[in-house]
Amino acid sequence: MKSLRFIKKKHSGRNQSGKVTVRHQGGAQKRYLRLIDFKRDKRDVVGKVVAIEYDPNRTVDIALVQYTDGDKRYILAPEGLKLKDKVISGENVDITSGNAMPMVNMPVGTVIHNIELTPGHGGQIARGSGTNAVIQAREGNYVHLKLPSGEIRKVLAAGMATIGTLGNIELKNRNFKKAGTKRHMGIRPTVRGVAQNPRSHPHGGGEGRSGIGMSTPKTYAGRAAVGNTRRPTKYSNKYILQRRNK
Repeated sequence: MKSLRFIKKKHSGRNQSGKVTVRHQGGAQKRYLRLIDFKRDKRDVVGKVVAIEYDPNRTVDIALVQYTDGDKRYILAPEGLKLKDKVISGENVDITSGNAMPMVNMPVGTVIHNIELTPGHGGQIARGSGTNAVIQAREGNYVHLKLPSGEIRKVLAAGMATIGTLGNIELKNRNFKKAGTKRHMGIRPTVRGVAQNPRSHPHGGGEGRSGIGMSTPKTYAGRAAVGNTRRPTKYSNKYILQRRNK
């Protein structure tokens, strides 16, 4: 759909001054961004899947849905969604793959994806290939979700989510075969610190093969790379009931 795509701008990890602020980016193949309906806010209107398409900007395929009022939108394609299948979004809809509804109306044990953290902001969690979350319990205005990482956290039950597991599960087994594939994806090489010279990295220098030569590994900017790494306490930590690394 030409009306639902536009050219993705290249920044190559540079800021408005042209300085590299994010390393290892650049040179990607020219591509289009597709407008994805993460909000699923077209309520109580039946849509029919008219195409399943590849999207170069994400790991999961996308489905083009044509609604009965003539509107067309892209959604993330869950596992098992086929051409001519019907999908719908609303307050109380069938628990069928591809349908979307508020989590407050879903039974415990429902497998979901494209989950809203803030109601109305669009899905932010579980949007990659093969991912899903499971509703484990209810607590007041919140539901307890087990996320793909294994973390269990509280999320507002009023938020929308889509039912099912996202497709393209086999992507994790992909063999890239050549370095050029990564360059087409916009990923430049990462050079080990110990292979650089001392001016470029704290781990650099030395005769022959050498270790890092210091008690604490450092980033290229000289900050500690392990341990207490200036990570602030996030406001959302109070919603995490169980960490992914127990």
